[in-house]
Amino acid sequence: MDEKKNFVISLGGSVAFPEKFNLDFLKEFYFFIKREVKKGNKFIIVSGGGDITRKYQSAAGKITRVSNEDKDWIGIHATRLNAHLLRTIFKRESNPFVFDKRFKIKDFGNSSIIIASGWKPGWSTDFVAVQIAADFKIKLVINLCKAGYVYTADFEKYPGAEPIEKISWKDYLNLIPKRWTPGLHVPVDPVAARLAKRKKIKVIIAKGGDFENLRNILRGKNFKGTVLE
Repeated sequence: MDEKKNFVISLGGSVAFPEKFNLDFLKEFYFFIKREVKKGNKFIIVSGGGDITRKYQSAAGKITRVSNEDKDWIGIHATRLNAHLLRTIFKRESNPFVFDKRFKIKDFGNSSIIIASGWKPGWSTDFVAVQIAADFKIKLVINLCKAGYVYTADFEKYPGAEPIEKISWKDYLNLIPKRWTPGLHVPVDPVAARLAKRKKIKVIIAKGGDFENLRNILRGKNFKGTVLE
């Protein structure tokens, strides 16, 4: 029998909440997590903001100058709305409250699932996922995203960009921008990466929607993706 474990999953908005709801993904994710819970595994799922974040930020910016802090708040509330959707979907298994502030939830209690959102300006959901992992003493964060790997460059802009299967936090931090800005498109933002490096937390970047691959990650088997540690 597989060992029961606790996992943190950072659910990228580009996977679950793109321009329209990715209902096919959400349904499959729902049944996948339910099956894993029946095996005794527990999950903290951190919801990203998705396309609605950029739409609201763009709308505000067309009317007035918008500070990075206000852009962050828009993103945070988008993640909270998405988190409430996930909490509703997993109502039977999840904590009844959205984890929207550090230490608001300190353990799983009687729940098998905890749904988290963004917390405060300057803290991306990447950072929240790593901080939760540190607080709950979970040494692995699984980041489900569109890319599925860390690449040597932006793979959407540079066709020659190559996937990286394993990279140290030090080398990764030299690969991405030094500062966090709202809407920054990197697999793990610099603030979260520095925290993960300091707390010795491993992050696996994997493609959202490949549930066989996700199952392999949970079982400690070979998988497709990037390991950052």
